[in-house]
Amino acid sequence: MKKIAIKAIAAAVLTVSLTGCIGQMATSGMVMKMNLTAVDNRYARAGLYVLMSPVYGVAAAADLFIFNSIEFWTGTNPISGKSPAVADMPANAVFRINQKLDKDLTTAPIKISAADVKQVNDKSIEMSVAYADGTTQVLRGEKDGEMVNFYLNDEFITTVSVDELNDYAANRV
Repeated sequence: MKKIAIKAIAAAVLTVSLTGCIGQMATSGMVMKMNLTAVDNRYARAGLYVLMSPVYGVAAAADLFIFNSIEFWTGTNPISGKSPAVADMPANAVFRINQKLDKDLTTAPIKISAADVKQVNDKSIEMSVAYADGTTQVLRGEKDGEMVNFYLNDEFITTVSVDELNDYAANRV
């Protein structure tokens, strides 16, 4: 059991760490702001910083592995609400590649304004997703025996077994 838990945690950390981690570090910034506003003396701030070092570590880890990844993929930091994402800010780059790429590869790929999930019947569930550009999509799952068929805007995309879905749900951290 312990080996399985360690493997699951390692897989989760590896999976999350392979996503975009460049970002505003908003959680760490909030901790620093709290430190700076707690007291007005530089020595007291330094002492408080040392005492709060575990909090800074947790905040930085949360930024690197959770909030900055969300910022990277959506274009907005979920803590600060600021956009564009740090990865999308213009800079005097050494290597210029954007002009050689499709425009879809130069901006945040997912800008969702709303999502709604509803159960259609005892064998179907639908998720309606509204994007910031005004487009919408409907992802529908229909159970057929021990299999689930998925459709995106009424177009078949894949089939998975109920066991595969249960395994996926059990292994999510």
